[in-house]
Amino acid sequence: MIQRILEIATNSGDLVLDSFLGSGTTAAVAHKMGRRYIGIEMGDHATTHCAPRLRKVIEGEQGGISEALGWQGGGGFRFYKLGAAVFDTEGRINPEIRFAHLAAHIWFSETHTALHKKAKQALLGKHDGTAFYLLYNGILGDKRPDGGNVLTAKVLAALPPHDGQRVIYGEACRISATRLKDLGIIFKQTPYDLKAR
Repeated sequence: MIQRILEIATNSGDLVLDSFLGSGTTAAVAHKMGRRYIGIEMGDHATTHCAPRLRKVIEGEQGGISEALGWQGGGGFRFYKLGAAVFDTEGRINPEIRFAHLAAHIWFSETHTALHKKAKQALLGKHDGTAFYLLYNGILGDKRPDGGNVLTAKVLAALPPHDGQRVIYGEACRISATRLKDLGIIFKQTPYDLKAR
């Protein structure tokens, strides 16, 4: 049945979305039919059943529609496991989120590109002439609760310099709006200025 649906609704190379992957049947059929696919599953069986099933498809297993298509195996897939949600149900930053994960979220929200290195310092990187910084989780060495997450003159002086526009995320800012403007800094308060999508 899934083969027939995909024959009617898609062409070779099209993208098939199965947002409730279940046992992986749609992904297996799509793979054998030369379709690209995305499967989403919240249960542990994504790891215990679906991924092993797709590995068998790649190895050339002969179940389902294999004989009808002359399936001999091949191809591949990528398996991703999502981390903790950035925000809790109250809209606050989830306490399970670590610096590198929040940094990657901010970088993508700002630049629409992936952060290709694990962020380990307040300066996340530079994109189109703008430098992006994150003050979070004691990244500056202050391990006290909420320490080092406030933009002060002292914290600003300790940040890696940049001659162009700077965007700095932090819990609060103790520098005046006029001074920030003169310095070419846009301050964004966490969690309020973080984009959820």
